[in-house]
Amino acid sequence: MIGVVATIRIQDGKAEEFEAVFRTLTAAVRANEPGNICYQLTKSKTEANTYKVLELYADADALKAHGGSDHFKAAGHGIGACLAGRPEIEYLDGVA
Repeated sequence: MIGVVATIRIQDGKAEEFEAVFRTLTAAVRANEPGNICYQLTKSKTEANTYKVLELYADADALKAHGGSDHFKAAGHGIGACLAGRPEIEYLDGVA
C-alpha cells in the first residue's frame, strides 16, 4: 500500500472555488480508480487556507494510474488557479 499526503495552500478568497473543483475530482477518483482506497480532502483547523489531501493506493500502478488519469489532468487548471504556492507531496509506505 502507498500513502500520499499532499499539503495545498490556496489564495485568500479561493476556498469555495477550490473545494468545488476538488469535489468533482474526488467523485471521479472514487468512481473510476479501483486501486484507490482513500481520497479525502481535509482542511486545517490551525493554518488558514491550508488543505491536506489524504490518499491511499493499493500499489504503485494504482498511484501511477491516478496521476495519468484524464480527470486528474482536467482538474489541474482549476486547482492551479487557486494555489498560493507549490503543493508539498509526501509519499508513505503502508505498514499495518
